[in-house]
Amino acid sequence: MDSEVQRSAFSTRDPAEGMAVLDEVFALRGVRRSPAGVFDMSLASTGIDFVAYERVRLRGSSCTGRTDGAGVLRVCHVTAGVLSATSAGDRFPRTGPFLFPQRTFSSWWEDLEATTVFLDPAAVEEHARRLLGNEEFRLGFSGTRPVSPAMAQYWRGTVSHLARDLLPDEQALSSPLIRSEAARSLATVLLHTFPGSFLDRRDTGAGQTRAAPAGVRRAVAFIEENAAADIGPTDIAEAARMSVRGLQAAFRRELGTTPTACLRAVRLDAVHRELLAADPTTGSTVEEIAARWGFAHRGRFATAYRERHGQAPAGTLRS
Repeated sequence: MDSEVQRSAFSTRDPAEGMAVLDEVFALRGVRRSPAGVFDMSLASTGIDFVAYERVRLRGSSCTGRTDGAGVLRVCHVTAGVLSATSAGDRFPRTGPFLFPQRTFSSWWEDLEATTVFLDPAAVEEHARRLLGNEEFRLGFSGTRPVSPAMAQYWRGTVSHLARDLLPDEQALSSPLIRSEAARSLATVLLHTFPGSFLDRRDTGAGQTRAAPAGVRRAVAFIEENAAADIGPTDIAEAARMSVRGLQAAFRRELGTTPTACLRAVRLDAVHRELLAADPTTGSTVEEIAARWGFAHRGRFATAYRERHGQAPAGTLRS
């Protein structure tokens, strides 16, 4: 398995051992548990790039504790049992998703099962700076609840796709391109889901909404030359010498599309060329070729490929 994918699993019925792990992973301290009931804990984690997806189960006696959330970005979704948490008078939603505040908070739980997503704050802040084209930007969050039910659902759907479709796929995770794209996608959704300085930003790209076509040409050339590399909207904007938002506006105006859609189309065309040149009798597969170009979800890839090339990818391979 690729060394940049970290998997771990832990389980115990020893309260002291369990509390030590909770302290190490979640900075959960001062835990007090009811003497009634057994202690049963399990924790599984998969980390890719600057993101870790965690599944935690805490069954048995009820517990209370205090968490230091300073310098931590972690989103929680309760799937079973009860978790009650408060910070500075703000009570979290019963199920979630909710963002743990970047300060100390208290919690109580019983027969808890939950999923959490941890993101490295420095990496998310750098991602936000590149999206905004502002190297001075400082990331901070002002609330724990999503800004709208629609964004809460979007976050859940993104995490569900990560957990269900990507993380179990060893072949997909062997691709650094797929791992980094997944991490950046999750960071982007986080920035748009929870209230904070990113959503409060000023329009730093206002002066570029009428960007010259030369910027678009530079962007398209960069995409075509680097489609096999780990690039995203911010890299394309830097090559075009524009902000991400300004480049998006220019692409819509000049080409009727977006930089991300253009990158996807170029990669789909590359897959098409490789499928035409491949020999299925030697073991070449659609999945292997698609993964090489950053396509991890088979169903979505097949749909996008058919829309662009008019046939299923397997049909191209056999042609």
